[in-house]
Amino acid sequence: MTLLTEKRTLLTIITEAAIEQSILRDAEQLGITGYTVSDARGRGRHGLRDAAWDETANIRIDVICTRAQAEQVLTHIKKRYYPDYAMMAFLQEAEILLP
Repeated sequence: MTLLTEKRTLLTIITEAAIEQSILRDAEQLGITGYTVSDARGRGRHGLRDAAWDETANIRIDVICTRAQAEQVLTHIKKRYYPDYAMMAFLQEAEILLP
């Protein structure tokens, strides 16, 4: 059995929970139609972050989209959020299973 897959890009943004709604609103305005948000915890350049769901918590936003859409969102968040918020974003190639 052959699986039908298609290449996409997985965009992951790990950032402060306080700006979740702003980032999601911006992403939707840039054409993103779906995403997954989960709590995130760990240690990094900005110190130790716990998983409590309040303004001091971190979230992880995952979006599967085209490379062009991912780059557009990255360009936007780099300009708008990177200077003022703890944030990490990265891209990975993904193959999605077609229905």
